[in-house]
Formats: sequence, structure tokens, C-alpha cells
Amino acid sequence: MPGSSASENSPAVSPEIWALIQSLPKAELHLHLEGSIAPPIAAQLAARHGVSVTEHDVSARYAPGDFAQFLDAFKWVTSFLRAPADYALVTTSLAEALLAQNLVYAEITLSVGVMLLRKQDPLANFAAIREAAAPFESRGLHINWIFDAVRQFGVPAAREVARLAIECKRARPVETGVVAFGIGGDETALPASDFASIYDSVAAAGLGRLIHAGEIGPASAVRDAVEILGVSRVGHGIAAMHDPLLMDFLASRRVALEFCPTSNLRTGALARQLGAPAARAHQHPLASFFRRGVPITLSTDDPAMFEISLNAEYALASRLGLSAPDLIRLAESSFDYAFLPAAEKQRYLQSLRATAAGIL
Repeated sequence: MPGSSASENSPAVSPEIWALIQSLPKAELHLHLEGSIAPPIAAQLAARHGVSVTEHDVSARYAPGDFAQFLDAFKWVTSFLRAPADYALVTTSLAEALLAQNLVYAEITLSVGVMLLRKQDPLANFAAIREAAAPFESRGLHINWIFDAVRQFGVPAAREVARLAIECKRARPVETGVVAFGIGGDETALPASDFASIYDSVAAAGLGRLIHAGEIGPASAVRDAVEILGVSRVGHGIAAMHDPLLMDFLASRRVALEFCPTSNLRTGALARQLGAPAARAHQHPLASFFRRGVPITLSTDDPAMFEISLNAEYALASRLGLSAPDLIRLAESSFDYAFLPAAEKQRYLQSLRATAAGIL
């Protein structure tokens, strides 16, 4: 399945902690559909379009490296997404993997900016994606969607992604489930201020505001995301580790950082922040942010590309020093910061707490 790995079977935590992680009803907020293309699915997609690619080829492309290598691998694998049916296949595969980990809610990011660059019809792709996801609602998995622009593609391209997100939000908000607009890609390409008017427009339309910042860029990029763009969640944000005042600012403003620890290791982002040639899991700052009261959520980012599952990320959080009650609080945070009505959040939280009470 997308995101499965050896750590899913051997999480290196106690049986009690692993049972808790597996049993908790969970949410995931930083999850790219295109990053969930497991090697067998990638090979199948390539074959559809007359390209010979083996699962081994895909795994080799996904091997750990630096951030530029990651972007190249993302560009390569998404080149096999050429028709709405391709997006539907990936959606079904991802939803099955999420259900298997006891996820009940997800906000899945769609790289609409890439669709536009490749002259595709994003709304046709999105219709196929929604149709593929629909059967999972009755099976207990509710999915909403985030339209994502690519920073290095420039401001006009980002504005078009925002226009499509606003169109979906205004036309059929419940049916489409588009809840937010974000920007990913190379955060060093353009300053946040270039996108300020776009973020003003999506806020006026009632959409959530997100951006990747402080992943490979400086701590100041995280502050700019909050102060200039008005985001309520920052993708990654690990650069804030260098600025205690910024950490306190995030805590006081209740702005959440969407932490994806394995992603930060596999892309070289954490090593870059540490100024080191490589980084190890124990060096990830997740626990220090948690202890300081900075809101954080836990996600996989691109689970197939990084060979990780959400359950395995919770196991990693445990190994980083979070206790069983801490893990429950961390799981609660993903519901607290979801783009959901308050009553719906409360229902999810009640279920999570009831499950936890029955285990601890």
C-alpha cells in the first residue's frame, strides 16, 4: 500500500504504544496525492501510457537524497498522471491505505499547479478524484481537498490555482470539499509578499490559507507566512528551531506547524537546517516544539515516496520522547487544526478520547 514500510511491522516501540497508535482514529492534514504513488501503481500508470518502468526503477527514483532530487522525483512520477482515470486510480489506492491505518479524516493536497503546467483540465481531474473517493465516506473516511500552487511557477500561475479553488468553494462547497489553498515547491524561489494579494482573495472566499515555509528556507520565512499571508498552518516550519522567539510567537498565535519528520530526513531538509551532510531521526526537533507549546500536527507528506505511514510517524514521535498521553494530544491536534466546522471536530475528538480511554 502507499506509505507502507518495514517500520509498519516493526515500529521499535512497545506493544502497548503500537496498539494505541493503531487503534486511535486519526486525521492527516499534510498529504500530497501525487506523493502517494507507490511503485506498483507508478509502474501501472507508466504502462498505460506506453512507458516501460519497473517497480525497482520507481524505488530507485524515490531513494533519499537532497531537496532538488526530491523535486526531480516528484516531477518524474507525476508525469505519468495524464488523464482523469490516472488520478482516480491513485486516489483509490491512497484511500485504502488511509483506512488501513484507521484514519477517519484527511485533507489531501492536489498539485493543481502541475496539472495546469501540463495543459490538463484540473476540474475534470478533480471530478474523477472525488468520484473515486466517494465510496470511502460510507466506510468511515471523510476527505477534503486543498488546491496547491507551485511557488517557482510564479504569481500568475498561483493566481489561477486560487481562482479554481475559489470557484469550487463558491459553486458547490459541500459537494467539492475544497477547504484551502496552499503553495508548495521551492520556497526559496519567490518571497511571500509576492503572493499577498492572492492570499487575501482566498481568505475573502472563506478558504483556509496554507504554505510550505521553513522546510529548507530560513526561520524568517515562517514568520512571513503568518504575518504577510495570514496562514493558520505552516507546512513543515522546522527552521523555527533556530529562533526561540518565533517558536513562542507561533505558540501565542496558535499557528500550527505540519510536521513530517521522515520527509525532513529523506529530502535532506533537516540536514540542511542543521548545516550537516546528513541528519538522523533523533535530531528532529518535534519533541522540543511539542514541549514548548507550539501547535504541531503529524503527517507523512509524500508517503509512498518516503516509504512511510502515519502510524509509523507516530511510532517515531514516541521514540523521540513523546509519552502515550502526548501521542493522544498530538492526534487531537490534527482535528483541532482541520478545516472543519466546530461541531464536526468535536465529534471526532470525542471518538478519539473515548478510544484512548478504553486503552490506557
